Amino acid sequence: MNTFIENFLNFKDLNALVDNETSFSYKQLYFQIVKTKETLEQQIPASSVVAILGDYSFENIALFFALFEHKCIIVPITSTVKTVQEEYIQESFCQYVLYYEASQLVIQNTKNDSHHTMLDTLQKNTHAGLILFSSGSTGKPKAMIHNLNTLLDSYSNKRPKAMNMLVFLMFDHIGGLNTLFNALSMGACLIIPKNKEPKTICELIERYNIMVLPSSPTFLNLILISGENKNYDLSSLRMITYGTETMPQSLLLRLKEQFPKVKFLQTFGTSETGISTTSSQSSESLYMKLDDANCEYKIVNNELYLRSSTQVLGYLNASMDAFTSDGWFKTGDLVETTKEGFIKIIGRSKEVINVGGQKVLPTEVESVILSMPFVADCMVYGVANAITGQTVVCDVVLSKNDENIKKTIRTFCKDKLDAFKIPTKVNVVEKTNFSERFKKMRIKEKI
Repeated sequence: MNTFIENFLNFKDLNALVDNETSFSYKQLYFQIVKTKETLEQQIPASSVVAILGDYSFENIALFFALFEHKCIIVPITSTVKTVQEEYIQESFCQYVLYYEASQLVIQNTKNDSHHTMLDTLQKNTHAGLILFSSGSTGKPKAMIHNLNTLLDSYSNKRPKAMNMLVFLMFDHIGGLNTLFNALSMGACLIIPKNKEPKTICELIERYNIMVLPSSPTFLNLILISGENKNYDLSSLRMITYGTETMPQSLLLRLKEQFPKVKFLQTFGTSETGISTTSSQSSESLYMKLDDANCEYKIVNNELYLRSSTQVLGYLNASMDAFTSDGWFKTGDLVETTKEGFIKIIGRSKEVINVGGQKVLPTEVESVILSMPFVADCMVYGVANAITGQTVVCDVVLSKNDENIKKTIRTFCKDKLDAFKIPTKVNVVEKTNFSERFKKMRIKEKI
């Protein structure tokens, strides 16, 4: 067994997972991996490209590591939409599809006999692989191929920590896998939620005395909107980590007010380069440092570039335009810096709104509007305009009704934002547009 998995026996009597209110020890997880690997060896050739259908579970996590031991290239797919599953299976050159049905492992042969040079190289070197897909919100999802041996090696030598952690981000998300690998490498216990409703998450924090909550700004705001944080005892929380999208400053301050004893840590990473170790300037600050020996960065025209030892081998279905010739990944994240070496993510280059040549960052406008006491949530985006090219539009969720909301917001923003940044249209909505990964989806439309 790989040393990552062998290490589970050092924690054998500790709980590794809580799945559907059932606890599983590290010893149980280890022997489930051994048992599953024996089944795989009888039915699937080593180094095959294999899809796992489903999200986190005791069986799926053991299956993941069993496939790793079998030198397979793993494609985790959490979507339940058949057309999405079929697209991912095809784009990843998948040879087998695996899923559990009534606790029985189902193995389907796709009869695929096509090849890709990057997959062939991994298989020739008998290294396991990991294929992840981009969200596809701005086009066709990209299939990214990682060397899974290299990725898992970056989690070695972690200090043991006895704590309960909630796994929030999904099984096919680099952030979710980072939580999984981190927790299991240090002997922590992962709590798997049955759904991502604020009530469920808060209930689990209270029941299992969860100390670390990884999340996104959108979901953290949903907790505040729901008020469920006041209905449960969340005093066990020691740290809330947030990432996947830009955090508005006003939202961070509201969160800190509700969770005064909790440390807030901004995480950062990409599917292409892996998750980097970070340190926030403070719990109230959006400035952070990238403190990772496996990753280096530079800033080009205010855009963050990364290069890491855990970055992808490449894309299976797209060009490498996002990478420079010397291996730097252009993240698309726009940043500000301080003399002390801290950086702050201020927005995505693709989301910048161009109003008559003037640039508007949606998160800057959102932070101002979210500071209004009766605005529970908002999302700012650009729409086409015949005169200025684009104009600023805002969707808002209100905690109390205001018939003159456009005027109220414009008046509030007048001395806080330049005139071209102030929304020209305000839509009152029941909820903002976000994905199943609790990440805002900014839309553009004609008006």
